[in-house]
Amino acid sequence: QVRLVESGGGLVQPGGSLRLSCAASGSIFSINAMGWYRQAPGKQRELVATITSGGSTNYADSVKGRFTISRDNAKNTVYLQMNSLKPEDTAVYYCNARAITTARVYLELWGRGTLVTVSS
Repeated sequence: QVRLVESGGGLVQPGGSLRLSCAASGSIFSINAMGWYRQAPGKQRELVATITSGGSTNYADSVKGRFTISRDNAKNTVYLQMNSLKPEDTAVYYCNARAITTARVYLELWGRGTLVTVSS
C-alpha cells in the first residue's frame, strides 16, 4: 500500500510562516512530480506548486515569491515553505504525487489534507 501523509498545518497570524511536509511511504519504485494543492471553503481545489523529480518547479501566481516547494528524493518527501501568509491562504492543503510502484503500476496519490488557517 502506498500513501501520502502530510504534516505542519496550523494557525498562524498574517505575515507569519509555516512549513508543510508530505512523506510518501509504501512499495514505491519512483515518484515523478509531487505537489501541493489547496481548497478553501466554498471554492474548488487549486494548484499551489509542483516540483518534478529533477527539481523543476511551478507556482500559482498567487503564491509566487512567498511560497517555496522543495523535495528530498531519498526520503520521498516534499515540502512547502510558506512565508508572508495572508488570510486568503487559509485552506486545506493537499499533497499530490505521481508514483510508480514496485509492481510497475502508475498511481496518482493524494494525502488527506492539512488545515492552514491564517488569522489574527
